[in-house]
Amino acid sequence: MSIIHYSPAVIKVRMCIFSIPIHSSFSEIVLTQTPKAQSVVPGQTVSVRCKSSTSIGDDIDWYLQKSGKAPKLLIYDTTARQSGVPDRFRATAVQTDFTLIISGVQTEDAGVYYCQQRNSRPFTQ
Repeated sequence: MSIIHYSPAVIKVRMCIFSIPIHSSFSEIVLTQTPKAQSVVPGQTVSVRCKSSTSIGDDIDWYLQKSGKAPKLLIYDTTARQSGVPDRFRATAVQTDFTLIISGVQTEDAGVYYCQQRNSRPFTQ
């Protein structure tokens, strides 16, 4: 096994098994999140969409990051709500389309929301 490229996010490896070279390269999965920003009033229902460039199964997580704080996991495995997360947060998925829905948004829900895939390295947001 020889490393042919290294960066903090990606390792591409060339392997040789029984003298037959097998090349393994990782293709980055692209996630497109929309909308980029929303202004809402308390009580509204808000949706954030995340579209994957390829099928990633249920390997998508949703995070909320507030100013000066570490990201907080809201949803994992596409639709599973993290313990302690209010039930106004839910998520749905149809093939490569993933949606985070906040019903009855509250002022404390303000922040940056992002999706992250865990299907293949590098994990992308």
